[in-house]
Amino acid sequence: MITRISGTVDRVDPTANAVEISIGPVVHEVLVTELVRRGLQQKIGQPVVLHTLEYLEGNPTRGNLVPRLVGFLSEVEREFFELICEVDGVGVRKALRAIIRPVGEIAMAIEEQDAKALSTLPGIGAATAERMIAKLRRRMPKFALLIARESPGEAAGGAADVLAETFDVLRSLGHSDSDARRLVDALRSEKKKPKDVQEALEAVYRQVHRPR
Repeated sequence: MITRISGTVDRVDPTANAVEISIGPVVHEVLVTELVRRGLQQKIGQPVVLHTLEYLEGNPTRGNLVPRLVGFLSEVEREFFELICEVDGVGVRKALRAIIRPVGEIAMAIEEQDAKALSTLPGIGAATAERMIAKLRRRMPKFALLIARESPGEAAGGAADVLAETFDVLRSLGHSDSDARRLVDALRSEKKKPKDVQEALEAVYRQVHRPR
């Protein structure tokens, strides 16, 4: 399974959820969400790293399955996309069209059971929005942490993954979802942003033990 590709953005199709990535003499078509497409629009000719997942598209009974790659700017965005695809009636193509806003905003809407906001996403009607809430609401705290990200381009980097991984580590250390989220949210007030999970944890526990 291809989980990551590094190459140069060769072309961004403004009419479809797809980009072309050059890796040496080979050009790969990669399906992307509208959010990712906008982030890559400014990077034509520049090197990028995309976190990817593979799936087969087509009708298996007719033997015309075609392998596809879907690309994301961070691992946490890929994880979120896979969760959205688990909802009945969504699937890969619908999820690609639907994710037009930052992951944190969509996750917050799911967590707060805001079906009205979710139903404004392309292809997500009222019934699908309710199914998303029922299936995913309790799995959203980590993704809702990303609500403060500035732009699709910055959503990419390691910042999103560092926040998400720090959240997971804090939970594994015994913190509740709400406590882990509070601690990670507090990192945003720090002038120096953590470059990895170890640095993030050190900052978190400095805050915990800071004299009041």
